[in-house]
Amino acid sequence: MNRKFRLLPWFAVALMLVVGAQSSRADEQAAAAAPAVAPVVTGGVTINLDKTSLDNGGQIKITGKAPAGQEVYLEIYNDSHKVRATRFDKDPIKDPANGGGGSDKFYVEQMKKKPGDRPYVFYMTMEMPAFYRIIAPEDKKEAFAAEKKKGGKWSVPAVIKGMGADVAFNAPAAAKIDHYQSTLLASVVGSRGDNLGTLDAKNAKIRAMQLLKARFRSIDKVFATGVKIQPDGSYEATLKMSAGNSPGDYKVVAWVDKDTKATADFTNNVSFPTVYLPNAGTSLNLIWPFIITLLIAIFGVMMGAGGGFIMNPLFVQIFPTLPHPYIAGTVMPTVLFSQGSGILTYSKIKFISWKLGIGIGLAMMLGGIIGPGLTEKITMEQFKWVFGCILVVLALLMYWQTTPGYLEKNKKEQAILKEFKKRAEEAAKAKQA
Repeated sequence: MNRKFRLLPWFAVALMLVVGAQSSRADEQAAAAAPAVAPVVTGGVTINLDKTSLDNGGQIKITGKAPAGQEVYLEIYNDSHKVRATRFDKDPIKDPANGGGGSDKFYVEQMKKKPGDRPYVFYMTMEMPAFYRIIAPEDKKEAFAAEKKKGGKWSVPAVIKGMGADVAFNAPAAAKIDHYQSTLLASVVGSRGDNLGTLDAKNAKIRAMQLLKARFRSIDKVFATGVKIQPDGSYEATLKMSAGNSPGDYKVVAWVDKDTKATADFTNNVSFPTVYLPNAGTSLNLIWPFIITLLIAIFGVMMGAGGGFIMNPLFVQIFPTLPHPYIAGTVMPTVLFSQGSGILTYSKIKFISWKLGIGIGLAMMLGGIIGPGLTEKITMEQFKWVFGCILVVLALLMYWQTTPGYLEKNKKEQAILKEFKKRAEEAAKAKQA
C-alpha cells in the first residue's frame, strides 16, 4: 500500500508537465493564428518591424521614415500585462524655490507640507507595463552615460530631460496612481495609511517616473540609445529583449512629437517549463528553482526551519528579474510544504515541545502580519542590507556555538545532541522492524 502512495508525487509532476505543455501549445497556436496588425501611422512617420513574433526574447530590427531633420524616439511596452509598482516617499521635502522639484512643489502647494518635513506618502499603481523601454537617438549617448554614472542615484526625470525624451514617455504616465498618507508609526507596522485618492494627470506623470524606477531599478532596463537617423529622415534601431520578459502583445511607437507617431505590434511567446508570473511581471524557467529549492529544503529541515531564510537571499541574487516583495511573498507559503513534512517527522521521534512552539508561534503570527506591509515600502538595497546583517549575526552565533570552549561549558547541549542521536537511531530501527 505504501508503495502505491509513493507513486502519487510522480503522477502529480507528470500531470503538471502534460497540462503545462498543452496550455503552452494552445497559446502558441492562438498567437500564430492571430492576424498581423498593420502599422498605425499619424503625421507622416512610418514604422516597420522585421519580425512580428519572438520566442522568449530575441532581437527585432525597427525601420521607418520620419520628416527630414526630425528626431525619432521609440517607446516599447507590453500592452497585454500590467503589474503593480509601489514607492514609499520618506525623503525630506526640499524648498521648491531653492532647488526643489515638481515633487516637492506638490507637497508644499497641494498637501500643505513644509520644506524639511518627511512626507511619508505611499504611492501605488496596478497599471505599470510589465515591460517598458525608450530608445533614444544615437547622439544622446553622452547624456545617457552621464546619468548612468550616478549608479543607484539615477532618476527617470533627469534621463528624460537630458535625452529630450519627454515626447516618448506616455504609457506609464497614463497609469492610474493612488497615494496614501502614512505616518512614521504606520510605516513601521506596515500600514499604507489613509487613501488620498487618485492623482491628477500632471502629478501622476511625475510619480509615474518615480514608480518606473522603483519597478525596474536598473537604468539599462528602461532606457537605451541606438536610433540611427539619416539626413532624409529614414531611421533604424534594434530592440534586444532578453529571455525572461513577459509574454503577450507589445507596442512599438515611433514618436517625433505629440501629434506625429507611428505604431507597430509584435508578440513575445513563452512555453513550458518557462512560465509567466503575473504578480512579478516576468517569466521564469521552473527547472532551476525546483532543483535549488529541493536542496535548500533538505538542509533547512535539518536546521529546524523551512529553508526560507536561505531561499530569500539566493533567489534575489540568482533571479534578479523577480522583485523582492514577490520573492518574500512566494517563499512564505512554499515553506509550508517543507515545514509540514518536517513537523510530521520530528513529531514521530518526539522531539517537539508544543508549549514552547505555540508560545513563539503567536509572536511569529504577529510578525507575519507586520512583515508583508513593510516589504512593499523598502527598496531592494535596504532589503539586502537588513537581510545580510541578520544572516551574518546568525552565522556568527552558530559558529560560536560550535567552538570547543562553548561545547565544554555547555554539557547540557551535548546531552541533548546525544539524546537526539539516540532517538533517531531508535526510530530507524523501529522502521526497519
